[in-house]
Amino acid sequence: MMDYFIFMLPAMLLAAVASLYTRSTFARYSRVGARSGATGAQAAQLLLERQGVDGVRIEPVRGFLGDHYDPRTRTLRLSPDVYASRSLSAIGVACHEAGHAIQHARSYGPLVLRSMLVPAAQFGSNAAYLLFLLGMILGVVQLVKIGAILFMAAVVFSIVTLPVEWDASARAKRLMVSSGIVTESERDAAGRVLNAAFMTYVAGAVTAIMSLLYHLARAGLLGGRRGD
Repeated sequence: MMDYFIFMLPAMLLAAVASLYTRSTFARYSRVGARSGATGAQAAQLLLERQGVDGVRIEPVRGFLGDHYDPRTRTLRLSPDVYASRSLSAIGVACHEAGHAIQHARSYGPLVLRSMLVPAAQFGSNAAYLLFLLGMILGVVQLVKIGAILFMAAVVFSIVTLPVEWDASARAKRLMVSSGIVTESERDAAGRVLNAAFMTYVAGAVTAIMSLLYHLARAGLLGGRRGD
């Protein structure tokens, strides 16, 4: 297993740096209040109203940066540091999540595809590692092949996530200004939080791809040798 951690070290370092950068950037602009005085929840609601998107509930959820939009229940959940905060960080994150609600209302293709992949990605990522392990221990390449096929759903999910997140941020940056939530001069600061958060999704995609490549190589399916 040691060679796995060595192989995955660059991806793990990228993920750690992205996480730290996101937290530090959020903390920096959480101390900067928006001139509009809007809270994260108010900003998200206003943005949705201006885009003609109704029927979306906005509610608080526990956890640091646990903000997300649930398309199944049309619920936008905001963490305490976002829901009631009047900072540029909070507004940026809230408007980003509102961007997902707008994507849903507009039937944005990549979001639809990502939603369809959720069950397969969850099952595939859980079952694949068990098959990878059994395949290596028992020396049965077929198990590794099946695990790779299942894990590909998780890899595709992580890749499809990138345009979904990028588009939601782009919508937020544009609409938060046109909706009067932030000024032109405040948009860059709020946008930096979203840019930092996007790097965590890039790191996730890199990690998934490298993990798949590692197991394929170990099984000798990429021209590498099968090791123990």
